[in-house]
Formats: sequence, structure tokens, C-alpha cells
Amino acid sequence: MIKFNGNRGRALALGGLLALGVVTAFFPMQSAQAQVKGLPDFTELVDQVGPSVVNIRTVERSRGASGGGAPDEQMLEFFRRFGIPLPPNAPRQQRPDRGEEEIPRGVGSGFIVSVDGFVMTNAHVIEGADEVIVTLTDKREFKARIVGSDRRTDVAVVKIEATGLPSVKLGDASRVRVGEWVMAIGSPFGLENTVTAGIVSAKQRDTGDYLPFIQTDVAINPGNSGGPLINMRGEVIGINSQIYSRSGGFQGISFAIPIDEAVRVADQLRTSGRVTRGRIGVQIGEVNKEVAEAIGLGRPQGALVRGVEAGAPAQKAGIEAGDIILKFDGKAIEKSSDLPRLVGNTKPGSRATVTVLRRGSQRDLSVTVAELEPERATRRTQGQEQRPPAGAQVQTMGLTVSELTEALKSELKLRGGVRVDASDGAGARAGLREGDVIVAVGNVEVNNVREFEQAMARADKSKPIVVQLRRGELAQYALIRPNR
Repeated sequence: MIKFNGNRGRALALGGLLALGVVTAFFPMQSAQAQVKGLPDFTELVDQVGPSVVNIRTVERSRGASGGGAPDEQMLEFFRRFGIPLPPNAPRQQRPDRGEEEIPRGVGSGFIVSVDGFVMTNAHVIEGADEVIVTLTDKREFKARIVGSDRRTDVAVVKIEATGLPSVKLGDASRVRVGEWVMAIGSPFGLENTVTAGIVSAKQRDTGDYLPFIQTDVAINPGNSGGPLINMRGEVIGINSQIYSRSGGFQGISFAIPIDEAVRVADQLRTSGRVTRGRIGVQIGEVNKEVAEAIGLGRPQGALVRGVEAGAPAQKAGIEAGDIILKFDGKAIEKSSDLPRLVGNTKPGSRATVTVLRRGSQRDLSVTVAELEPERATRRTQGQEQRPPAGAQVQTMGLTVSELTEALKSELKLRGGVRVDASDGAGARAGLREGDVIVAVGNVEVNNVREFEQAMARADKSKPIVVQLRRGELAQYALIRPNR
């Protein structure tokens, strides 16, 4: 038996073991080769998917152009995509006066989804283009026809006249897991077939009304837009669309449109060239934790109806401002952004059941979904500026309230309520202000000053008192804390 004494003995023993190449038997560490094998290898994915990724250039035909020329195409794409005004001293390509001429507008990416030449990309990549040129990895170029684009989801489809093309395999975005490796291929700054990789950072990121984005740390820069986000099975799970940045460049946060959402839009574009969406005509807001607890909801969920458009499907169905929509067509509304997605994906003309919470009780209402129209400016109400005639006023919790005028009831389409004439103390701390109309205290509707007094008298002063109010045409909740 060999015995070692002290540090010197241990050092000699270790040196002997290293010389014999048997140290791994005593120390459970992986070899460098084993560690490398454990890292993701993207080479096969690039070979598999790369030929299906295309470069997209767009051209604008100038009419009566002056010699000032056009901004550099990469800079134009950079500033246009990320909402940065083009500096007046931006470098420009000098061009003589030639009447009508072709000016490069920008560059982006896309991917082939069918062997007969349908290509998916971002709507902002082709927006305003007079000509779209698609370049394949084998350097073949095609003039593409714009099939359709949808600005709300930033999805577009173009068509090139070719057959036998390499097409991507589409994955299932619902199977995406946070932390899994993903890869992007695109043309950042015009550098074609550039591969970047990272992990999925988060799912269901709300950055728009109709899209729950996939967040990654994959490097995405101007020109990557429209390119595919690919999982380790070689499937496209998203379209790279946006970044979050304070500098305008990549800072480790990028967003991709889930492929199932994109395909739903693309199918409509290929069928009819446009996308139809449902609408019910409500303005909504979030339900926070404190309000949820105060009204007996338990946890934050649903969409608070802040306003109902006159004559809209929601009004016809009996939905009121102040309702909290908990379900649409049987599907739970966990956060307010879920509602426009569910309604938008509903075929116009179809009927759906809306479950709302009103005054502490749930009720089901039937609504006929209409087709989404272009956004209209919200009409500014003059109601909150209409003062009631001098008369009885009451003061409680720092609030001075009075009866509503008939004109104000008609303006706001209310059965009753009380007008806040002044706010101080607990009322002011709750955010209530002159001109607000209180329509409920707790889960009790108040139609006049007397009912308001009674409801406030019955309220438990040891807890926050929730009041439902109208501010102009919008409904919201406030919490009055008596003991603060």
C-alpha cells in the first residue's frame, strides 16, 4: 500500500498520476473533448435551413428626384425600422437629376415556405416598396410579387416565379421552452446568410395588441427582419421582427413573431390578400392586484371594460363600462391583452359568449362579432366639464360629491351616480379628482347622493374601499384607504 504524507507527498502523487494519464479516475471532471461535445452544434441546421433563407431588397422609384440623392439603404432600413428620425446630415448617395430613377430603400430577410415560391417576411421590410427583389443562397435573383401584408402583426407574403425551391419546415410555437437554444439566419446590414444563436429568454411578451412575442437573446440587427427563428430540430418557430434597444443597435433583447400566429395571417393573405379580424367595440385596461382583491376577484385576471363604443356589438350585447371580462367564447382572459387576440381571431359575423363580472356576480352575455374597422379617434366628451346646479353636497373621505345633471347622465349614458366636486385627503390620495363620476362603492351601485352616503357608511373602514368611476367616457377603479 502506498501512503502519502503532507502536501509534498500529495503533489508527488498527483504528478505521478498525471504522468500515467489516470487522474480522471480520481477526479470526476469531464475532458475538454467531452465538454465541447455537450455544446450545441448548429452546422447541420445551417446546412438544412440555410438554402431556404433569402435576402430581400426593396426599390423605390423616385419621381422628379433632385440631385440630393437618397439615404444609404442600410441606414434607411436602420432608422425606419426602429422609429428613429433620419438625421438631416445622414450620408446620401449623390445622384444627378434623371426624372424617374430607382433608389434602394432597404434590405431584409425572408424564408421560403413552399416549393413554388411563396416567401414569408415582415410587413415593414416591403412597406412602400415599388419593387421587391429576392436573392437565393445560390445567387439567383427574382422580382417578387407582393401577395399581401398586415401591419398589425408585421407579417407579409411575397411570391417569386420558380419551382422546386428548398422550403423550411414549420414548427409548433406552443412547444417552445424558455432556455432552449435557437438560431437565426438573415442579412444584418446586408451581410447575407449570417448565422447568430442564443436562447429563448421568455414567451408571451406583450409588445402589441395581436401578438405574444417570443423573446430571445439572439443577435438581431437591421436586415435580420423577416428572417426565421429556428429550433434545434431545424423547424421555424418564429419570424424575427423587433429588438428592444436604447441605442438603436442590438442590446441582447430581440423579439420574434410566433410562427403559428404568422401562418394564420399568411394563410389569409394568400387566400384574399388581406386579413379580417373581429371586433366588439370596447376599450379595455388591466385589473391590478389590489382592485382584484377588493372586488372579490381573488387574483388579477380579466380585462376591465373602460368604455363601450356606441352602437357596437358589445353595447348591443349589454356589456357595460366597469365590467370585467373574464372569458371570451369559453376561453379565460388572464390579462387584458388576451381579449383583442381572441376577438381578433374570431370570424366576423359569428356569435360568442362573453362572461363578465359585474357588481360581484358573473353573468354570460351573447355578442355578435363585427369586422374590425380602421382605428377612429376617440370622441372627447365634454361631460366632465358640465357642472351640476348648486344644491345639496355631501363630504366623506375627503370627497365632496353632488347629484348628476340629466344632461351629464345623457352625455355619459349613465343611469345614475354622483359627481366629484372636490377631492382632498383619502380621496385625493386614491387619485379621484374633480369631474369624476362615482357609479359604485364596493360592489354596490350608487345612483344618487343618498345611496352614495349609505354605501360609504356601510363600508369597512379598516380595509381599502373600492369605488368604480367614470372619467369622461372611460371607466376605472380606485381604492380609498381611510386609515392612511
